[in-house]
Amino acid sequence: MRKNLRYGMVGGGPGAFIGDAHRRAISVDDTARLVAGCFSRDPEKSRDHGNALGLDTERCYESYKEMALAEGKRKDGIDFVVVVTPNATHYEVCKAFLEAGIHVACDKPLATDSSQAEELKRIADEKGLLFMVTYTYMGHVTAKYVRDLVKNGEIGTVRTIMAEYPQGWLYNEKDWGGKQGEWRCDPKQSGRVNCLGDLGTHVENAVAMMTGLKIRRVLAKMDIVVPGRKLDDNDQVLVEYEGGATGINWTSQFAIGCDNSLRIRIYGSKGTILWFQEDPEEVTLIKEDGIPRLVKRSYPAITPEAARYGRLPAGHTEGWLEAMGNLYDSFGECVAAKRNGTFTEEMIDYPTIGYGIQGLKYVEACLKSQENGNVWVEL
Repeated sequence: MRKNLRYGMVGGGPGAFIGDAHRRAISVDDTARLVAGCFSRDPEKSRDHGNALGLDTERCYESYKEMALAEGKRKDGIDFVVVVTPNATHYEVCKAFLEAGIHVACDKPLATDSSQAEELKRIADEKGLLFMVTYTYMGHVTAKYVRDLVKNGEIGTVRTIMAEYPQGWLYNEKDWGGKQGEWRCDPKQSGRVNCLGDLGTHVENAVAMMTGLKIRRVLAKMDIVVPGRKLDDNDQVLVEYEGGATGINWTSQFAIGCDNSLRIRIYGSKGTILWFQEDPEEVTLIKEDGIPRLVKRSYPAITPEAARYGRLPAGHTEGWLEAMGNLYDSFGECVAAKRNGTFTEEMIDYPTIGYGIQGLKYVEACLKSQENGNVWVEL
């Protein structure tokens, strides 16, 4: 059924890593077929890139506005759009497609401030449209298994969470990370934050989705360490959650030796869960006897709700692309169900726009804490 879905893309042109990654992830399960796009601000580059991807020239648009209007009117128009542009453009691009009646999948962070995000949610709700924010790591089977372990009370009441996401790619003041790094370090394209928006929102979302906890207040220290940078490149955040749990979130872009080292440690009243994104085949569960139990993605212990996203037997590793593919698998199922009138809210198993809004409120609270002298700020 989902093989009949059609999608378009805004952004993701020549040299853009993330656009190609989304296209590959969508193709993992043949979730949808790319039929339209506006891949660059340069019309010629957009057309050439679209042609290279096998699109008809008439559906390689010069602007996202033209694309939204045209695709919204076509009988064979796109079922959803994928937005993979710099942060500062997310709001206007997503709004154009929502107003054209098209479902949206947008890379994180959702926008540059929560008021923009809430406006997008209002439009989506009014029009009955689906909106996914691609927090990729929550597509891992093991991440979903952690969510089920916590929900099912396997470690009792969550007491504290240690969460971190260090990278090392922007440690050198003479190296701005090429095209991918330059826009992230530019306030005009990235917004008011760099590291916290790029990595910190992943940390916040991972904890939220795995534990179900909501943040009550934060105390943040946001640093600009590497000479020449204009936005934060190292963030340390104390967190208090509703219900009494606490946490510490750390993100960095100059931690030499770290690649995409998202790590979550959840400590409960009856046990501990350890999860590391770079080893996504495994979850470590430690109960009250203190014995570490290593559970792998395809083991029988994995809950059915998580296991249904696995594709390969034990020992045949699945990774980042498959995790993003799992998000699109659920999103595509929901889009198809919307189309044929069988959709229910219980079908959703991807990060919704609500999670995107929560991530932005987290960023804004951290900024306020930093600006007021590193004080506690309520969300």
